[in-house]
Amino acid sequence: MNFAFIFPGQGSQSVGMGQSLADAFPSAKAAFQEVNDALGQNLSKLMWAGPIEDLTLTSNAQPALMATSIAAMRALKDEFEVDVTAAKFVAGHSLGEYSALCAAGAIPLAKTAELLRLRGNEMQAAVPVGAGAMAALLGASIEDAEAAVLKGQEVGICQIANDNATGQIVLSGEKAAVEKAAAAAREMGVKKAMMLQVSAPFHCDMMAPAASAMKDALADTVIAEPRLPVVNNVTARPTTDTDQIRDDLVTQVTGRVRWRESIEWMAENGIESFAEPGCGKVLTVMLRRIVKGVDGAALNSPESLEAFAEKLKG
Repeated sequence: MNFAFIFPGQGSQSVGMGQSLADAFPSAKAAFQEVNDALGQNLSKLMWAGPIEDLTLTSNAQPALMATSIAAMRALKDEFEVDVTAAKFVAGHSLGEYSALCAAGAIPLAKTAELLRLRGNEMQAAVPVGAGAMAALLGASIEDAEAAVLKGQEVGICQIANDNATGQIVLSGEKAAVEKAAAAAREMGVKKAMMLQVSAPFHCDMMAPAASAMKDALADTVIAEPRLPVVNNVTARPTTDTDQIRDDLVTQVTGRVRWRESIEWMAENGIESFAEPGCGKVLTVMLRRIVKGVDGAALNSPESLEAFAEKLKG
């Protein structure tokens, strides 16, 4: 079976995330403890007991989501003897790209947690509260979104932040500019253009201070060649080149998440099945809107990990 691992991004977090994995598998529990130690914080307690308001803070959500994904991968490897390199590719949505790199052996778990804590803090601090905004365009083509963005840019920064799936595109930028773009989209007849409740305008040029901070941090980070190709957000193409990986992680902070293109490319290049280790099933559900006929499985419980491992054994 030709398959790829895909790793979720911010928005998938929920209280209780990963607890069933920690309870069932010693290797998963150890992964959570390694993240706790790296951050000097009992993050797993927050993940399992809440409150959700604290868990949703960008600086907590990013390492928490990565920790859950890697706990699932550790359980697959150690408890079910699944060879991670049996996959053809790994890919992750926004912060999920760090999870993908960690899973592929490019960045150690503790270092990945530290980078995501920094990334979350810097992204939150980059823009004063209320200065930026994001909007979701549902039922819009990429051409519709680009036309709406041009209208928004008449008054300020406005960009496509996430090309998530067919008919699901997210804009980001200065508040007035994004509001104008959303209004323009509605006038074009886009099914729905709604402002999102977010803490900052991610993946746009307003995140430049965060990109600068990540450039400095990544310059000091040893990145090993991943054991399998990483389809990254910036190019929607696979790479194992460590210099490109480092550069693209910086560009990703202000650039578009080309998720639809990433999934389409993998499907066009032989991937028949996708597995989403971690919290929730956002990416698995999204698959159906991108490519018809591909199989997807959310690996977020002991039972789902066991079923996936059995499927691989055939």
